[in-house]
Amino acid sequence: MINKNDSETSLNEMKSWVQKFCEDRDWDQYHTPKDLAIGLVTEGSELLELFRFIPEKTQVKLMHDSEFRIKIADELADSLYFILRFSQMFGFDLATGLSQKLVKNVERYPVPQNDSL
Repeated sequence: MINKNDSETSLNEMKSWVQKFCEDRDWDQYHTPKDLAIGLVTEGSELLELFRFIPEKTQVKLMHDSEFRIKIADELADSLYFILRFSQMFGFDLATGLSQKLVKNVERYPVPQNDSL
């Protein structure tokens, strides 16, 4: 299988991986916008479930536990899969979308000014 890290891989390349995986299995028929959105929420919930009922101090410690990190990585990958698949199938440019959203957020959430001067 593919063995690359973030610095070696583009979003387009990851979209291609997901597209090939799905086309090889004839899954286009199951990937409506609604079904992909449901998948994303489901995977996000599975990530959240890993932290349910765990105190904040323990959560930070768990970030150094290799087995727990594998579980987190799996859920992050599942969530990313659905984001990539949705954008690949329906023509969303993720880098442009993120860039535009950050511009909006800069306006919405300005950096606090230090009034103590």
